[in-house]
Amino acid sequence: MTDSARSATAADFADLAAFNALPRVGSPALSPDGTRLVVVVSELAPDGKKWQGALWEIDPEGTRQPRRLTNAAKGESSPEFTPDGSVLFLSSRPDAQSDDKDKQGKDKAALWLLPPTGEAREVYRPAGGVDGFTVATGTGHLLLSASAHPTAAFGEEDAAKRKARDDAGITAILHEGYPIRYWDADVGPAYRRALATGPVSADSGRVETVTDLAPDAGSTIEEIIAISPDGRWAIFSEQVPVSPAYGARYNLRLAATDGSSSRVLADEPDHSFSSAAFTPDSTAVIAVRVVDSTADSPWYGTLVRIDVESGDITDLTPDFTEEPASPVVSPTGDAVYFTSSDHGHQPVWRLDLASGAITRLTARGGYTDVIVSHDGTTLYAMGGTVDHPSTPVRLDATAVDQEPVRLLSPGRVDSVPGTLTEIETTVADGRTVRAWLVLPEGASVDRPAPLLLWVHGGPVMSWNNWSWRWNPWLMAARGYAVLLPDPALSTGYGHEFVKAGWGRWGAEPYTDLMAITDVAERRDDVDDSRTAVMGGSFGGYMANWIATQTTRFRAIVTHASLWHLDAFTGSTDGAYYWIREMGDPLTQPDRVKANSPHLYVANIETPMLVIHGDKDYRVPIGEGQRLYFDLLRHGVNAKFLYYPTENHWILTPGNSRIWYETIFAFLGEHVLAEEWERPELL
Repeated sequence: MTDSARSATAADFADLAAFNALPRVGSPALSPDGTRLVVVVSELAPDGKKWQGALWEIDPEGTRQPRRLTNAAKGESSPEFTPDGSVLFLSSRPDAQSDDKDKQGKDKAALWLLPPTGEAREVYRPAGGVDGFTVATGTGHLLLSASAHPTAAFGEEDAAKRKARDDAGITAILHEGYPIRYWDADVGPAYRRALATGPVSADSGRVETVTDLAPDAGSTIEEIIAISPDGRWAIFSEQVPVSPAYGARYNLRLAATDGSSSRVLADEPDHSFSSAAFTPDSTAVIAVRVVDSTADSPWYGTLVRIDVESGDITDLTPDFTEEPASPVVSPTGDAVYFTSSDHGHQPVWRLDLASGAITRLTARGGYTDVIVSHDGTTLYAMGGTVDHPSTPVRLDATAVDQEPVRLLSPGRVDSVPGTLTEIETTVADGRTVRAWLVLPEGASVDRPAPLLLWVHGGPVMSWNNWSWRWNPWLMAARGYAVLLPDPALSTGYGHEFVKAGWGRWGAEPYTDLMAITDVAERRDDVDDSRTAVMGGSFGGYMANWIATQTTRFRAIVTHASLWHLDAFTGSTDGAYYWIREMGDPLTQPDRVKANSPHLYVANIETPMLVIHGDKDYRVPIGEGQRLYFDLLRHGVNAKFLYYPTENHWILTPGNSRIWYETIFAFLGEHVLAEEWERPELL
């Protein structure tokens, strides 16, 4: 077994360097005959400055040891099998067989192919790179996502436009719509195109001709979704403008892959469509249909069947109380598999298309990337739990509440430094609020552990799986009990649970958090005199709000957090989403003011560590800067950990390590009464 395939133990969580070196697994792909499972394993690059992906083969039977397939300095991602058993993937590695040195110098992802035997070869590299792709399972036809300037034809004209801008030193972007930024990237000047092509040529070994399926779409294509098994049809989603304030909703467009026709397949007022998957006979698609949110009601989704010929839409899950996601149709067309949150888990569900019956296939854990075997009897997925990273698993396609078979793979963890339990309480309006509680080794009535309340982001999500970026076991290795609650707005507890906190972030979410913290603090193995709060994004907002409402905690860590809600409304990249929940500050000022923590800064007495990345466009850096300044001018003991090159998440190994080191030092000073020790490289 290679070092990358070794299992981690509790000791790895006491050492940040060892934790960063643990392999991280994802993006599974199953061969057509079901004998090969390929995943992406990310681990530290030789210089230690980034995580780098490589393709590995996993035995679906769980008997053979995993083996590495690729080893490029630029890394690989997004594997998919072709009907002949080759693996297509994306990589920005240079093409050794190309004489075009200009292309080799561009750090853009190209499409590569790894045949069953032989070396990987580049098959397609447009000027702007390939953003994503999917393969027709029956024919090998491809649907590609790549970008081009909106005024240029895809291909040579777009390449010339890019070169002219580079040569002229122009980086400016003229916007005529919204949004203009997304998470950590500017929108434009190139926009997504939907491209179709036949199978990779057996003669040239390349993608030879592509067809632009919507050459006049401009900036409207939102997502490249699916290609039919017979290779005839492509599905992609388009933005349908609603208003500047309320952004857009999303329809589904059906296009013939030969470019001969294109039409809107699904478009309903006040709804958006996503995640379409074709049925095996290519006559229908299964998709997620979402009712768009308003200030009075959160969004919620259902699974629908859309007939390709007629466009008729049938709701398949009208009584399902959660949010179905990522539908996958069985090869026989009799069932749809999907995932959805449920009380601190994210199970795999099976929908029987004949009867409409929905069964829960997994008892515990969180699952993504579900794949159905060619005979429909077996499922493969990425499966993890709060106390184990997501790794490849095998499931029976029909058994109820089963425990998966964990396959031999890199990224396995044999032990963590503590134990996991659950607690719950009933709050004033009758809802049950639950939480995971991580207890460090040795916590007892004689040695009660200090408590860290860790609030999840989202906010419409839950603690239901492992997290590499927000890992409670690193805190447990240092003696902390960690409370991971799901307050109002969390998924997995029904639509009304989300609605309870909708537009009321400072109300029920706050009181839920305090109520479940009370339960944790009453335990004999928890020290209620040494407590702290931590959170990022929505969790950072809650950390800020908690700071203005109570002095019960010794320290507060707030990451990528909302502070001044009026200013945030117009500066975030997703203002339309925000206004749909909180309303327009000009026309509904009371709602924004009631929930904006900056108005209550004078109440803050608790020491605070503020963390923010400059490239964060979801919660712009101005929120962190204003928060830190407000704390200082009101005499609060505060520190500001600022990342000029990071975004909403801290993604590079070195900066991630400093993130944890600074938090350990800050909590150590204020919770454990240790002397402040500045991290060495800060």
